Amino acid sequence: MAVIVDLDVMLARRKMCVGDFAEAVGITPANVAVLKNGRARAIRFTTLDSICRVLDCQPGDILRWTADPPA
Repeated sequence: MAVIVDLDVMLARRKMCVGDFAEAVGITPANVAVLKNGRARAIRFTTLDSICRVLDCQPGDILRWTADPPA
């Protein structure tokens, strides 16, 4: 996948644990793990909005795009 989720970086910068973050955003810790490990296939804009509000950041602070290597 070419979209990388840097959620773990932002959590470390904000010194937040997964449990507190999940509760503040309104998602399960398991779903936070899915996002952190890059296994998520989609994210709702409402969830992204909540993440950005809790972390006081922009979507570009947690999502980045990289090109896939040529086949």
